[in-house]
Amino acid sequence: MSVTACGKKEEQAAAPAPPAKPAGAAAGGPPPGLPVKAVQVKLGEVRSELTAVGSLLADEAVIIRPEIDGRVVAIHFDEGQRVAKGQKLVTLDPAELKAQLAQSEAQARTDTQRFERSKELLAQKFISQEALDVARNNLDRAEALRREAEARLSKTVITAPFSGMVGLRLISPGAYVKAGEDIVRLENLDSIKLDFRIPEVFAAQVRPGQNVSVRLDAFPGEEFRGSIYAIEPAMDERTRTFLVRAKVPNAGAKLKPGMFVRVGLTLETRKNAMLVPEPAIWPQGQDNFVFRVLDGKAALTKVQLGTRRPGEVEIVTGLSPSDTVITEGQIKLRDGAPVMVLPDQPPPTAQEGAAAVGAVKPAASAGAAAQLEKKGG
Repeated sequence: MSVTACGKKEEQAAAPAPPAKPAGAAAGGPPPGLPVKAVQVKLGEVRSELTAVGSLLADEAVIIRPEIDGRVVAIHFDEGQRVAKGQKLVTLDPAELKAQLAQSEAQARTDTQRFERSKELLAQKFISQEALDVARNNLDRAEALRREAEARLSKTVITAPFSGMVGLRLISPGAYVKAGEDIVRLENLDSIKLDFRIPEVFAAQVRPGQNVSVRLDAFPGEEFRGSIYAIEPAMDERTRTFLVRAKVPNAGAKLKPGMFVRVGLTLETRKNAMLVPEPAIWPQGQDNFVFRVLDGKAALTKVQLGTRRPGEVEIVTGLSPSDTVITEGQIKLRDGAPVMVLPDQPPPTAQEGAAAVGAVKPAASAGAAAQLEKKGG
């Protein structure tokens, strides 16, 4: 009998003690507040950005075409080659035009001699002033025909109007081309133009000199930078948008005319803006609210939102930098309800987890020893 009583005492000693009650409950005080998580308002830099879609254009682009009819006798470029301004591209057969120039030069020399002789005859009173005027007009006409023949002859050699890269040619040597027929495209891709449209509500916020960022599906993860240099003065009446043009450096000629791009434009940068985590926002109807922690209670506060960015929202009005807002646990809150802010505990490290596992094993061993002792008694 004495052994049995001893076993009961040991069981009572081995049993875990009941959990302690909160001090407020033991003393009959108010119940503890609802557990919540909260953070203080953060100050940071916020940029108001506008996104749009646009297209790329060459800085300079032209289709090379002949101004006169003629047969192609030489092509002086390779397809895809870079050419300099003034470099020869195509030569047309000049034989006929050279003959016409020689004829006009001969006629001009003849009319020059007639005019000089007429001046001598007028000085000797052998001809009238009218005859001298006729000789001068004939000379002027002959000179005009000579210059015309020179101009037509010069058009047999087609040169590059600016430095750039030629594309694929559409003719071959020996082909007979007519005036205005396409020969090859020439484009300057050292820098590239970007055209995009902006809604009229942003007309006052867009100006030359602003920086733009450009992203393309062809180069994922890569960003190109440029700046606005011109804005169309007239607005499109159908879309209520206005055309903006920027210039983007194009090192390595990665960007090609006609590409589809996504444009980012920074309209405004605000420093020391108030930021709160996105879960802190508590929308009700058309308005937005947050719960502040004020003297241990939840204070429902109406706020005006500004720029959103991943995970954070700018608060324009309604808060101050010293406020603390609730981020978790709002679903059971009401205005004025007592709250208890839980500490923000980081997850345990690997070493701490191993130590916790080691601490449990002795307790399990003690419980097993108590059971064995009970059986033995």
